[in-house]
Amino acid sequence: MSQTRGRYDFCIGLVLAMSSSIFIGGSFILKKKGLLRLARKGSMRAGQGGHAYLKEWLWWAGLLSMGAGEVANFAAYAFAPATLVTPLGALSVLVSAILSSFFLNEKLNLHGKIGCLLSILGSTVMVIHAPQEEEVETLDEMSHKLGDPGFVVFATLVVIVSLILICVVGPRHGQTNILVYITICSVIGALSVSCVKGLGIAIKELFAGKPVLKHPLSWILLLSLAVCVSTQINYLNRALDIFNTSIVTPIYYVIFTTSVLTCSAILFKEWQHMAAEDILGTFSGFLTIIVGIFLLHAFKDVHFTLANLPLSLRKDDRAANGALLSTCDSFNGDEESSACLGELQSTESLSARRNGSLSAF
Repeated sequence: MSQTRGRYDFCIGLVLAMSSSIFIGGSFILKKKGLLRLARKGSMRAGQGGHAYLKEWLWWAGLLSMGAGEVANFAAYAFAPATLVTPLGALSVLVSAILSSFFLNEKLNLHGKIGCLLSILGSTVMVIHAPQEEEVETLDEMSHKLGDPGFVVFATLVVIVSLILICVVGPRHGQTNILVYITICSVIGALSVSCVKGLGIAIKELFAGKPVLKHPLSWILLLSLAVCVSTQINYLNRALDIFNTSIVTPIYYVIFTTSVLTCSAILFKEWQHMAAEDILGTFSGFLTIIVGIFLLHAFKDVHFTLANLPLSLRKDDRAANGALLSTCDSFNGDEESSACLGELQSTESLSARRNGSLSAF
């Protein structure tokens, strides 16, 4: 019975996590469209501290879409461990990248498409090898875990780093360095996930008829979640307004996932009873995601597709032949010139055969 219930919860958490990624991926596009409309109107931009986006209906549509995604995400955390739910956020990268190519004219090149596929592959591997978290069924147990010295140290470091980024680094480098605002969103997001897990437990207890509303931890978690989410929304808007959506989304995913997995490992002790192959599989999956994100980011300005691959090879061959000709021109002797000409002809023949083989495919 327990195993059947576990599989049922797993399936519910999986479906909710996938739905969440679709809603959140679409929300990035709607928000970006709203911010672009404001920029064309000459309003003070969010990246400069403006809040004119609050009057833009497209931005509100994006916020509602993100809200629906977060609600689904909230419910998913209540049914499944964070190490299952969080990696599936890679689907939002794929959704955002595809939609941005249609609605924002942010075209994905070949490297970007491969990066999206690698992100999905890595997420799948992480789900297969995801560790099992310790069961926490009551608010009293959650309170005990939140008071663990390891988690207290982690939460304190997150707050200190966030305050430094917000008060010191952000005003100086936030407009030029994409990592500043995204890091603020991501590290605070780790704390918001912990709050969501605690509130999910509280809701389950509430439906079971327990006096949850009288427990102080419920209100502490609710207040903390409101502060974390509002901060995330503010700085995510700034990042989206300044930088390309197809770049913000994957980088945010990588840093956010790393933060959540670290927080979850400290809070729920997920790695203590894992087999060696599961540890290796989890890290391999995450590294695969990072490689995919790197391809999305590093080659975003390289306009390259499968269609122009033979053309690129021909250009390389012509460049090589040109270099060989210039070398031949530097020779004075007839004997050396004829030898060089023979080498050039053989190179051209090889080039023709290579291009012919490619065109046959």
